[in-house]
Amino acid sequence: MYRSAFLGCGGRARGHANAYSKVKRGEMVVLCDLNEERLNSFGDTYSVEKRYTDIHEMLDKEKPDLLHIVTQPDLRVPLMTIAAEHEVPVAIVEKPIALDSTDYKTICELEKNSKTKFVVNHQLRFHPKLIELRDDVIEGRIGEIRLIETSARLNMAGQGTHVTDLMFAMNNYADPESVMGQAHGTNGFNTNHPTADEAEAYVTFKNGVHGLLVIGKNAPSVGDYPQHFHKRVAVYGTEGFVHWQMEAWEKKTKDGTYEKGAKSYRDQDLLGQAGLTDAAFDWLEDDSKVHPNNLETSLKEFSVILGIFQSVVNRAPVYLPTDPPDGVLQALKDALS
Repeated sequence: MYRSAFLGCGGRARGHANAYSKVKRGEMVVLCDLNEERLNSFGDTYSVEKRYTDIHEMLDKEKPDLLHIVTQPDLRVPLMTIAAEHEVPVAIVEKPIALDSTDYKTICELEKNSKTKFVVNHQLRFHPKLIELRDDVIEGRIGEIRLIETSARLNMAGQGTHVTDLMFAMNNYADPESVMGQAHGTNGFNTNHPTADEAEAYVTFKNGVHGLLVIGKNAPSVGDYPQHFHKRVAVYGTEGFVHWQMEAWEKKTKDGTYEKGAKSYRDQDLLGQAGLTDAAFDWLEDDSKVHPNNLETSLKEFSVILGIFQSVVNRAPVYLPTDPPDGVLQALKDALS
């Protein structure tokens, strides 16, 4: 069994930890958090005896195979740098991978030079029902893809990166070509996931597929659910479609079959997190089994989000790839103020 360490023992870390009841190839062996009360509560809950308040000490002494980095997004650069300096074999990093163009470019350099294999925690990609629907799309059961529509009612940093990842996954990670964006509202800049309150974007891909991204309270509702439950992805093909929501799904395939059903997000998310974690162990063991949520791919996805921000500021489309200027997030805030 591979040995897993946790850096950060807050609420989101419990989602990572609960999945170890289903993880097949690893076990939780050590924890680290600056807050000793939180550290001990987490350790007692999951029966993990080895506990540290110093990340360097933990990595030096314990040398884990996998490190879960589950902290606030403004700490990505320093903590990923520490993982790389200690040559941690593989690390799962909570989303969003970046907040602005400056940390994005720093992490791009880290990706090029680090021996650590970084995985971004988009666990939705491994939800069993979403895997099934993606197989329908990729294997041509809805014909040729024409449009991918994704939405979420939390802001771009909160959950927009999740559904952007699903847009890429449904298009088999084709390269993006251009993005045209709009945005509204500045209240979100005062949170620990700073960005505009609402955003919309039209994305084109080099394989001819088009994408529509709608983020914020202007996004479609999927029913009487908490805000974070309003995530969805729909893929329209020449001979059918698939539609995934947090607790429902439907599809029509080119053989004329129409199906729909309900599902439990809680159950699917536990299996999704476990699947993402086991895929990290697969990549650790075999370089050819590259994780779908590898850092290079996730940075390409985030370049689309930066493109949306630049498009709002410049009031023009942004063609990809591009080298974003420093301070794109502040420029967006200024443009919306």
